[in-house]
Amino acid sequence: MSHENEQLKEGKEHKNSYISGALRSPRGSLGKRGGREPIIKAKNFIGTLKRLWYYIDKERRILTYIAMFIIGESLLILIGPYLIGLSIDAMSTSQGFVDFGTLKILVIALIMVYAASTILTFFQGWLMAGVSQQIITNLRGALFKKLQNLPVAFFDTHPHGELMSRLSNDIDNVSGTISQSTTQLLSGLISIIGSLVMMVLLSPFLTVVNLLTALLIILLARAIANKTSKLFKEQQMQLGHLNSHIEETITGIQVVKAFNHEDKVIAEFDFINMKLCEVGLKAQIWSGFLMPLMNVINNLGTALIAIVGGILAIKSIITIGVIASFLSYSRQFSRPLNDLANLFNLLQSGVAGAERVFEILDEQEEVADSSNAIPLENPKGHVVFENVTFGYRPDVPVLKDISFSAGEGSSTALVGPTGAGKTTIVNLVTRFYDVTKGRILIDGLDIREYTRDSLRKCFGIVLQDTYLFSGSVRENIKYGKPDATDEEVRRAATMANADSFILQLPEQYETLLSENGGNLSQGQRQLLAIARIILVEPSILILDEATSSIDTRTEVHIQNALLNIMQGRTSFIIAHRLNTIRDADTILLIDNGEVLEEGNHDLLMNQQGRYYQMFFDQFLNKAKIHSLG
Repeated sequence: MSHENEQLKEGKEHKNSYISGALRSPRGSLGKRGGREPIIKAKNFIGTLKRLWYYIDKERRILTYIAMFIIGESLLILIGPYLIGLSIDAMSTSQGFVDFGTLKILVIALIMVYAASTILTFFQGWLMAGVSQQIITNLRGALFKKLQNLPVAFFDTHPHGELMSRLSNDIDNVSGTISQSTTQLLSGLISIIGSLVMMVLLSPFLTVVNLLTALLIILLARAIANKTSKLFKEQQMQLGHLNSHIEETITGIQVVKAFNHEDKVIAEFDFINMKLCEVGLKAQIWSGFLMPLMNVINNLGTALIAIVGGILAIKSIITIGVIASFLSYSRQFSRPLNDLANLFNLLQSGVAGAERVFEILDEQEEVADSSNAIPLENPKGHVVFENVTFGYRPDVPVLKDISFSAGEGSSTALVGPTGAGKTTIVNLVTRFYDVTKGRILIDGLDIREYTRDSLRKCFGIVLQDTYLFSGSVRENIKYGKPDATDEEVRRAATMANADSFILQLPEQYETLLSENGGNLSQGQRQLLAIARIILVEPSILILDEATSSIDTRTEVHIQNALLNIMQGRTSFIIAHRLNTIRDADTILLIDNGEVLEEGNHDLLMNQQGRYYQMFFDQFLNKAKIHSLG
């Protein structure tokens, strides 16, 4: 449930103000919530990796097997160049003939080494694929679970498309980083250390020459990584904004077309898309610099080693076979440096995604139930507001010291202008938000002393814009009571006056609904929502503009359905059509967060105050419309 309409509009207007401002000023940058903010620098790289390791460490046993395969493969690869050097020396002995016996043994050993290395590579890749997917499954599950535990206020202030981007794009980036970098990192380190040891054993002098090349590679990688880390972070932010805009536009496509705003939303999309293109291009260009420059350095290093090695061979300090082996080890030493440098760019993108995921995981969840909270059992529905004050922002109170009582089984109507605080009362009584001051009692006890789960189970809420999930009609009705029998579902639909139209659907109760029931009319969706409420048999009923967006004929069906479920239940009715709440036991006229008038319809009409004026104005406007018709 969302809070008051003005509060919701405020967030939308804040976001729209960014778009319009950004269109006027192409230099504007996108912030986390659509405002203008400077580029956010990457957080602690090591710290984020440590947090990511928490999820990786859960697969410790399989990762141990993978590490063993990697170590075995790396050691076998290190043996290869040494055998190649010995083979070359066997073909150029000092006696001037080829030692075919030794050469045969060396060739067979070389074949066995590379065959075993291939087998180990296959198994490590197979295991790593499964492990990386399991790690990402756990991380994605943790993020989705976190979203379910966050308060309504969080979703009121964060674009839904942005959240979806973190669940999809950012998680995918982390997945790619884990699957590609984990094995490369370990094998690269082993290869670097092993190659360095073998080079020192073969020729310390040539090793010093090779290390000069490695130093240049490290300095180059560090300089480029400092630049790309910021760019990859911003790229993920821009992608989140783009997804948010797409989700918002597709969801509201009918409104876009109704106002002929296709060109406007295309222009907004093009602007955000261009920002993403610009930062993505910069990130790719900078990261793309790395490999060509490193290849140049490596080629120069190879040429230098060949020249120096040739001089040493002429002086009989080393053999031709040693030079061949050293060149192979030199490539094995420099190639992992190249891979690790390139891998660092991948890590930057993955860490940027992980940071955005952890930002959500670090959000404050709903306030936990107190240690002595008790379940609300067999609620009678007596609701009391005592001097309640509340504001969505501390400096802007929406409710100001209001007090009223709704007796067991009574009906209380909340009327007043948009933004007065009516829906806020509903948000507070259901504990979607907690009061700033005062308290709310149900059956004589502060609602904060009940467990939140048991408290919300006693409510049934019918909103103006109801939501249906993808699935069958039966599944949607059973949403609040999954174990309900088919007879109970049919009975609830009949009481909601929905059974007749359901039986006319192609598959009746098994008819599949599109997203949010798009293949049903607004009235039919509302009737299904009412059937869903009837099935759970709530003790307290909340009707938030339940009939404001439907035709008069359908309204009659829905009103009859509502009367069925209101029998013997405490009911709160938010309505702008005053004729629909004439029979309410108590009518509260709320304006500017205060209860200005209280009483039943007849009493308020006799007082001839604000309610009387509102009722008279609606009646007069309705009469004018009929006369024009």
